[in-house]
Amino acid sequence: MQFAKLKILLVHSLCSALPLLPTNICLSLDQTKVMASASPMASQLKSNFTSPITRAALVSPKGLSASPLSLLPSKRLSSFTIKAVQSEKPTFQVIQPINGDPFIGSLETPVTSSPLIAWYLSNLPAYRTAVSPLLRGIEVGLAHGFLLVGPFVKAGPLRNTPYAGGAGSLAAAGLVVILSLCLTIYGIASFKEGDPSTAPALTLTGRKKEPDQLQTAEGWAKFTGGFFFGGISGVTWAYFLLYVVNLPYYVK
Repeated sequence: MQFAKLKILLVHSLCSALPLLPTNICLSLDQTKVMASASPMASQLKSNFTSPITRAALVSPKGLSASPLSLLPSKRLSSFTIKAVQSEKPTFQVIQPINGDPFIGSLETPVTSSPLIAWYLSNLPAYRTAVSPLLRGIEVGLAHGFLLVGPFVKAGPLRNTPYAGGAGSLAAAGLVVILSLCLTIYGIASFKEGDPSTAPALTLTGRKKEPDQLQTAEGWAKFTGGFFFGGISGVTWAYFLLYVVNLPYYVK
């Protein structure tokens, strides 16, 4: 290699010193110089690509006729995991399923399960299972019929005429009839003759009780009849107090 370099330098100096030297000889000498200077670089690149380390870093793509792809070193990302630590003392659940059964579809909260709310709900006619469905229907009908007269008297189409009291009472009685028909349709669609009660046999606290007979075809029929009788009686009682006894009520 050293001898080749010296030879090229000698010939190049001769070409520069002797301008009468043929041009083709100088050109061939220049090409030889370029090839000689480029040969070490080419040999170095060839040795680098044929080294075992480079071969291990090259991967030939499957299914493609191309040059191998180099795998670049990837940085390893650090990761961490957050785990919840369970406390030694169990937490108290304020809201939980009724009777511990999530499939019932109802929740037990401090409002719905408090003793005061439970006492109030158990005294409503719809939840007093010890009372017959007929008496419960009469109680519900009396309350509705008595309270329906006032809105029809004060907001009805004849409110500014002398017939406001009679028209409002008749409208309230008509609404009681419509509600009674709706209760009858619901009972026919929901219950069948002779089937047992569909009411639950457990209370909110898990105590066993007798199924409510209101959730049967016979019990619902009695409730509907009691509601109709109680509603008409409530409308009649309100009309009697307002326009027969002539009490000084605001709704007059």
